[in-house]
Amino acid sequence: MSKTTFGTTSTTLLPWLGLALILLIADQFTKVLILGYYRLGDSTYVTSFFNVVRAHNTGAAFSFLASASGWQRWFFTGIGVAATLFILWMLKSHAGQKLFSFALACILGGALGNVIDRLLHGYVVDFLDFHYGGWHFPAFNVADSAITVGAVCLILDELLRVKRS
Repeated sequence: MSKTTFGTTSTTLLPWLGLALILLIADQFTKVLILGYYRLGDSTYVTSFFNVVRAHNTGAAFSFLASASGWQRWFFTGIGVAATLFILWMLKSHAGQKLFSFALACILGGALGNVIDRLLHGYVVDFLDFHYGGWHFPAFNVADSAITVGAVCLILDELLRVKRS
């Protein structure tokens, strides 16, 4: 029987923590580039449906609570830290479940990327801007993409689990 710890046996957390770290590094690297080369509000046309922009989000997804008085920075940071601890516990308990652990690792990397932004800047740096006609999807970043992929994989994992039983 394998024991799920930080790398002592065949069922290990290391691949999942490695994936989360790669996503975190990719997220922070792209944000450093945006902060270094763009001023708030700057935009570069890429295609008829995509721009690179520099946006600051003091709220949560889709700028939820962005206009609050500042308390949301610490509230969303706290949620991110709590989610991180819960995900680490879940990964330790289920490291052998590949799709489930992949999903959690994606969410972990993304959550940490946005927590780091909130701690360093007081806002999350967003820069991917998709649009069509006059409609713009809210700008987002690599961390948000990782969280979304993770959420989709969690749903898929649950659907597959239900189908098997």
